[in-house]
Amino acid sequence: MKCEELLAALNDYVDGDIDPAICEAFESHLADCNPCQIVVDNIRKTITLYKAGVPVELPPHLHQKLCETLRSFWERKFSAK
Repeated sequence: MKCEELLAALNDYVDGDIDPAICEAFESHLADCNPCQIVVDNIRKTITLYKAGVPVELPPHLHQKLCETLRSFWERKFSAK
């Protein structure tokens, strides 16, 4: 398995929804690839922090600014194609 293949299967692996045959190749790759180990560890930590977090409601002006920024980014990224 190459790093690109691992990254493509990453969500399924972290969710535990991966084919056992792919899982073996995934874990074999992880055993020998420090950059991929770091990516997987960071995702696991992010999920753990997210699950332990408490939702915080954004002030209306900040929510509006965030939506505008995301919409602008989306339009720049995808409308040019």
